[in-house]
Amino acid sequence: MSSTYCILGNPNVGKTSLFNALTGSYEYVGNWSGVTVEKKLGKLKENAGQLVDLPGIYDLVPISRDETVVTTYLLNEQFDGMVNIIDAAQIERNFNLTVQLMEFGAPLLIGLNMVDVASKRGIRVDHQKLMTQLRTPIIPVIARTGKGSSDVLKALSDHHISASRPLVIDYGQEIEDVIHALITSLPDTLTLDRKHYRFLAIQYLLGNPAVKTYLGPDLCGQLNQTISKSSSLSEADIAQQIQAYRQDYIHQTLSSVVSYPDAHKHHLTERVDALLTHKILGIPIFLGIMWLIFQTTFTWVGTPLSDRLDEFFGGPLTDFTKDLMSTIGIYPALQDLVTDGIIAGVGGVLVFVPQILVLFFFISLLEDSGYMARIAVIMDRIMESFGLNGKSFIPMIIGFGCNVPGIMAARSIEEEKERLTTILIAPFMSCSARLPVYALFVGIFFAQNQALVVLSLYVLGIIVALIVSWILSKTILKKDTSIFVVELPPYRLPSIKTLWRSTWEKGKGFVKKAGTFIFAGSVIIWLLNYAGQNGLDVPIEESFLHMIGAAIAPILVPLGFSSWQAAATLIPGFLAKEVIVSAMAIIYAVNDDALVSMVATHFTALSAYSFMVFILLYVPCLATVAAIRKETTSWKWTLFAGTYPFVIAYVISMAIYQIGSLFI
Repeated sequence: MSSTYCILGNPNVGKTSLFNALTGSYEYVGNWSGVTVEKKLGKLKENAGQLVDLPGIYDLVPISRDETVVTTYLLNEQFDGMVNIIDAAQIERNFNLTVQLMEFGAPLLIGLNMVDVASKRGIRVDHQKLMTQLRTPIIPVIARTGKGSSDVLKALSDHHISASRPLVIDYGQEIEDVIHALITSLPDTLTLDRKHYRFLAIQYLLGNPAVKTYLGPDLCGQLNQTISKSSSLSEADIAQQIQAYRQDYIHQTLSSVVSYPDAHKHHLTERVDALLTHKILGIPIFLGIMWLIFQTTFTWVGTPLSDRLDEFFGGPLTDFTKDLMSTIGIYPALQDLVTDGIIAGVGGVLVFVPQILVLFFFISLLEDSGYMARIAVIMDRIMESFGLNGKSFIPMIIGFGCNVPGIMAARSIEEEKERLTTILIAPFMSCSARLPVYALFVGIFFAQNQALVVLSLYVLGIIVALIVSWILSKTILKKDTSIFVVELPPYRLPSIKTLWRSTWEKGKGFVKKAGTFIFAGSVIIWLLNYAGQNGLDVPIEESFLHMIGAAIAPILVPLGFSSWQAAATLIPGFLAKEVIVSAMAIIYAVNDDALVSMVATHFTALSAYSFMVFILLYVPCLATVAAIRKETTSWKWTLFAGTYPFVIAYVISMAIYQIGSLFI
């Protein structure tokens, strides 16, 4: 039977990077906290067993849902050992978790990460001496580059980890008496071995909710009586005393093995932060960076590549396929399905892959450089006025790639109503699925200002999200004020390998969707366009698709895009936003005209912008709705989240078109 290990550590210490290096897989990483919010399972290289990547935590006493995952895993799952990743540049702070893991008593291996960063800061860690003191193997690693990962893998393969021996810290006579009384009161029927009972007692005294859930209400009631009989100290005093003794132990342990530079120097990070997080300049700098990204994506690099790909799909590929099927003698209807349905639909989306990859490249660059955490700090000042704080902006940023992981990232938010508010507004973030729609329309109607127009859509999504947040926080989701605390990681220059891997993994998901959702959607749309009440191969005016679009079109008149074609594309957009472009390619391909020229005849610049705003804000896609249901566990909130954006999209798009019509 293969061994199972779990990897633990503080947020942003390189756990997931090491996980990827040890397993050869690729999980989403970023140079900012809150990236991992649920456990991930991978197979270790060389058949060394399985590795579980757990969310980053500072303490085993959880204060948010993602942190609960870790303690619950330790208490309920079967595993053979733990790999604790420590940031060598922040070793004293990281060591609080290490001590608790050692108190738990499972076999342990410590990976001392970011030794290169620590060295540049003048911090020296004598890991050999520390290893002797702790009687636990310690391996220096640089997880970002994979250096040292082979040593960790060998140690796990050879089971070269510490013995299953809980650390015992003397917490003072009175606390020790309480701990002993609790251990005695714990029954032998618990699933954990008795060697872990001291850990359970200490964590119970600290008020760990995961431990209380594990023990159950009846046993907790008995333990409370035991505490009352054993000590006159309050719960807060006991917890404070445990923390004080623990910090003393950490200081004594590290004082002889860690040396710091004599004088504090203003590092590059601090100097750059003074500019990038400036209360006045911070947001203009952020907007300027985003403008440059969109300018590169839509004007300088992405669009020229997409144009070449479009020529290939619309010309050589379609012609070759038609000739091949004609030669073979394929049934004409099937030929139409392949060329006008599959190639036009799927190809209509795939032509935007270059722009998607360029955008993902720059998003990965911002993530790995450490700038994303600074954006959250900048936005914290603004978001406080709208009932949230900077921590909610982190899921919103993640939502720029895809709304689903953005919604899942809300698990890191401690305050329940704030977490729910973040989930409800996350779909307003402009995900990559909407990008093909933007690329198509800005290329036709706003060729000279593509980056500026797309930037305005992203900013509009944020503004709408903040306004909705303010309304919710003042009405149905009133809450207490919360505080935003975030660790700012050091800036670093991402490696080309890391950027390429991150870009490809994000882009691969887009291409996979083209082969599944978009393929299925394209076939369905073609069938609706091909069939009608009078049978198959009917004129387009008699097709089912025309009937559906014509029924919806009248309500869209105030929004400026009332053609049945535009209306018909909105329905499959619920499946996936990319299918909107597929639907357009299929519908307009019927008339054998270029998609660009056909769109230009059915829209004006104003109605095109109104249409893009509507696509930005209207109902979330199916995957996003499923994620909302999973995270809220409520059909009521899921139904609300799936419907209220339509009203907002309708009102804002109508306002844009009607007001714009007064001036244009």
